[in-house]
Amino acid sequence: MLTVTLFTKAGCGLCDEVKAHLQQLQTNYPHKLQEVNITEDDNLYSRYRYTIPVVQIGKQELAAPITAVQLQNALQEAS
Repeated sequence: MLTVTLFTKAGCGLCDEVKAHLQQLQTNYPHKLQEVNITEDDNLYSRYRYTIPVVQIGKQELAAPITAVQLQNALQEAS
């Protein structure tokens, strides 16, 4: 099963939108969602604090703003 990594932090509304899009795409593109809280790692925080949500799907990395179409395309390519 494909793993989708979502770099996020508490209170991130855009992150919640991405999670909702991924949930809607789950039926057609089965995947396991792995959430990584960037505030728990100094390196991740300095790298992603201005660009979250960031999603890694296969070799692709998507940064905010992320649309449902971008997620679908990335899931399709990685499947």
